[in-house]
Amino acid sequence: MAQNVLKLENITMQFGGVVAVKSLSLEVNKGEIVSLIGPNGAGKTTAFNVITGVYSPTNGAVYFNGKKIVENHPRGKMKKLYAGSEKGQYHGHLEPTPDKITKLGIARTFQNIRLWKSQSVFNNVLIAMHLRRTSNIFTATFRLNLKEEKKQRAEVERLLKILGLYEVKDEMCTSLPYGLQRRLEIARALATKPQLLLLDEPAAGMNPQETAELTEFIRRIRDEFNLTVFMIEHHMDLVMDISDRIYVLNFGALIASGIPEEIQNNPEVISAYLGESEDSNA
Repeated sequence: MAQNVLKLENITMQFGGVVAVKSLSLEVNKGEIVSLIGPNGAGKTTAFNVITGVYSPTNGAVYFNGKKIVENHPRGKMKKLYAGSEKGQYHGHLEPTPDKITKLGIARTFQNIRLWKSQSVFNNVLIAMHLRRTSNIFTATFRLNLKEEKKQRAEVERLLKILGLYEVKDEMCTSLPYGLQRRLEIARALATKPQLLLLDEPAAGMNPQETAELTEFIRRIRDEFNLTVFMIEHHMDLVMDISDRIYVLNFGALIASGIPEEIQNNPEVISAYLGESEDSNA
């Protein structure tokens, strides 16, 4: 039986009367590459923001490795406004911050690259690795953490070599070509030693050659780092090539799930992406 790494249970994210995600349930199993697709504004990034603690859901729960890490239920004015289902199922309130979610073993990248622009390639990765440091203000002040710092710097070098970024380690991150900036952002996420990697449109802005290289890159890091990958992507060639399973959102609701072949031929998915044909009602 497949081991569940991530599970979303009846997640609704509602902003006043606007429902961005409605009663979303899905699962991602260990070692899979799973994609979440849908038209612009379908609620994909909102779902990622709930998983990573940026938003507290209006209702529902998130499980990581079988443990509930996020939970909420409609409160205050939302009790009357709530438009999702399973309103009375949840009673707890778990609202971890993004740093706590990352420490649990969930890392992410963003649709718009968010590197530390004033830092080198090396320092971008090293700063991310500091999340796992055991030192404190006292040990840092009196330089009692030298052994740990040396170890982390060696780990950064090893990571950059694996990911093909070692030759540019001393360059400012903003001087890198776009494709390498994307790769650096993934390297920075890997520096936190995640079990689950969330990629938000990793191929955005890439040309076909860069996209093909990214496809192989994602496969390789999944295998080399023993990762599970959950990905938002609009580039359908990449999605169909790399995904074990696909979930499809439209207007915040799940409309389909399955293997790539099933999704490719699903009439509701085709309609959501392409719209109804002029003679569909004829």
